[in-house]
Amino acid sequence: MKVEVVLTEADIAQEFAEAIEARDLPEKFFFWFPRSATEWAALAGDAELYGGLWETWKEIAASAPLLVKHFAGRVPVISFGAGEGGRDRLLLAALKDAGCECQYFPVDASQAMLEMACAGADDDDIETVGIKADISSPVHLVYAADAAEPPRLFIMSGNTMGSFDPLAEIRYIAQCMKPEDRLIIDGEVFDPEKSMARRDNPSSRKFVSALLASVGIEDEDGDIGFNLKRDDRHAGLHLITRYFRAERDLSATVAGQEIPLERGERIGMNFQYAYTPEAFRWLVSQHGGLRILNEYSSPDARFLTVMCGK
Repeated sequence: MKVEVVLTEADIAQEFAEAIEARDLPEKFFFWFPRSATEWAALAGDAELYGGLWETWKEIAASAPLLVKHFAGRVPVISFGAGEGGRDRLLLAALKDAGCECQYFPVDASQAMLEMACAGADDDDIETVGIKADISSPVHLVYAADAAEPPRLFIMSGNTMGSFDPLAEIRYIAQCMKPEDRLIIDGEVFDPEKSMARRDNPSSRKFVSALLASVGIEDEDGDIGFNLKRDDRHAGLHLITRYFRAERDLSATVAGQEIPLERGERIGMNFQYAYTPEAFRWLVSQHGGLRILNEYSSPDARFLTVMCGK
């Protein structure tokens, strides 16, 4: 198993401690600890939460022969925020069955997630190099994109873009692309009830609790809450935020450092965007400057996926 390291464990440990002190935990920390990574792998395969997206990827995989023609039989697949890599491997297997030579470059800040993605691809006899990097950093994105020569197939799946500022992230990704490259990217379609239900349920709470428990914060120490906001920069951008509120004085332990948290204090946790279909199309095409070549709506109408060119 080969992993190239751009974001070191020492760097992420220091950033995590600083984030706890600032009472704000961005997305990348939620997959750092082995326990939370394991919970996420189970959550990503939950048919109730992501079943429709898996069906979309089966549809995309069925179009593998057309992708093989575009890439002339050789496809470097670079997956930003790959996680455990399950949907990536679904497409990689279809490309391989269509006679394509594949190289796989999963990109993630989590060592545990990368190991899962790389091990799965290795088991499928796919040439794989993991890249440990922070995909919210334009510099790291460029480094990861340069892992292979164009034409390349970029992937950002599971509403990963929605875990960052999507207006900035889509432009960072577009800047990495050459005209012959392709990008498959999805977004969660906003629904007032379903979007909250995907987050406020026992499985999702168990995932978040795994991160908190990894630093010594247990369920009885406080509660996890949510807020729903609108991003006024463009119509149809909905922001769902999550927080932990301490119900007693406690401390979090990060890399041997104890960080006190007083009763009533809140820690802002990873947020996610969801979109109207029109807002997602605008984000990718008009704001990001990309051409939408194909569009796939999940059978449960929860996700919209597009294939794009520059």
